[in-house]
Amino acid sequence: MQQERPLRIIHCFRSPVGGIFRHVRDLAEAHAKAGHEVGILCDSTTGGRHEDRLFDEIRPYLALGLIRMPIHRSVGPSDFAALWRGYKEIRSLRPDVLHGHGAKGGVIARLIGSALRVNRYRVARLYSPHGGSLHYRPGSMTGRLVFPAERIQQRITDALVFVCDFERQTYFAKVGAPRERNELIYNGIDDREFETVPPGPDAVDFLYIGMMRDLKGPDLFVEAFAQTERLVGRPLSALMIGDGPQQQEYSDLVLQQGLARRIRMQPAMKTREAFALTRNIVVPSRAESMPYIVLEALAARKPVIASRVGGIPEILGRDSTALAEPANARSLADIMARAITEKDWAARVMPDPSTFKSQFAASVMSADMLSLYRELCRYQPPADSVLPTT
Repeated sequence: MQQERPLRIIHCFRSPVGGIFRHVRDLAEAHAKAGHEVGILCDSTTGGRHEDRLFDEIRPYLALGLIRMPIHRSVGPSDFAALWRGYKEIRSLRPDVLHGHGAKGGVIARLIGSALRVNRYRVARLYSPHGGSLHYRPGSMTGRLVFPAERIQQRITDALVFVCDFERQTYFAKVGAPRERNELIYNGIDDREFETVPPGPDAVDFLYIGMMRDLKGPDLFVEAFAQTERLVGRPLSALMIGDGPQQQEYSDLVLQQGLARRIRMQPAMKTREAFALTRNIVVPSRAESMPYIVLEALAARKPVIASRVGGIPEILGRDSTALAEPANARSLADIMARAITEKDWAARVMPDPSTFKSQFAASVMSADMLSLYRELCRYQPPADSVLPTT
């Protein structure tokens, strides 16, 4: 049997922070180690020192390079410039696969891939929503613009890839069931992350780690922490780690609640370093798709208390008592209180480690994704197909 040639894969997304960035880094590393050539195109105006360090770590796996250019969150005239520059950069790299992540990444990958096809060069065009535009309500002003646009783009999509069933069902309900191929491939994490991270000697009771924005619920964490103290009748300790547009608001909230000595705030850091600083992880999000922080925490054997949103029940179990009602600080506080007062709470409530690993390992995710790439590319012209120069 003839050995299949390596693929040239480019991931397109807007913001190099959070779960999308993590997802792409994992796929890039796994596929590069398997002998494929990988590149990234993303925004140049988002991220800080932490993200720069993450780019430095992934750069050795990017044979097709790292393309960073301004890609703004809102839709505007600047998008045309980004598309034109992206087209010129990607055309010169001659990809077999363009995989767009998030709404803006999906537009870039599919429009540029379609432009390459017009110029007689075929490329597989994939789109993973990762929540993104699916958070909007269909009746809202934004929803009335976004969801028809998503339906139109289905015509230039070779495959939709969902990271959890919640995301897929939400897409079907808000955008419509696609005629094109769609696959469910769960997020996965590396085997190295399935090593236990024990709490350090000065570990706090609860940790919030993530973006500092209302969607992720930092304000709910602060309110639930205060209620938990009242429920257990003693002072507790907490840590909030992350960066984001509303960071100062939450810092002010902590001060207003008189919790500055018991809730400390720190900038973004590597998750496993943060895990050593706590005994419990709290994920109070108002909306999610398939958050990596839950996977990472469970792999490190950290107890997780989370809102019943998005794909989180698919990880913790749909009937898990570690799940709080969405946007409900009291519901979170009730579980937080049980977590630190009931003996063996985590052992009774958290998923079985071996079952969890068999479902959410990065090796499973990357193999399934590569199989999909291969199938979509199988009938495409070879890599030396001639591209127009103008």
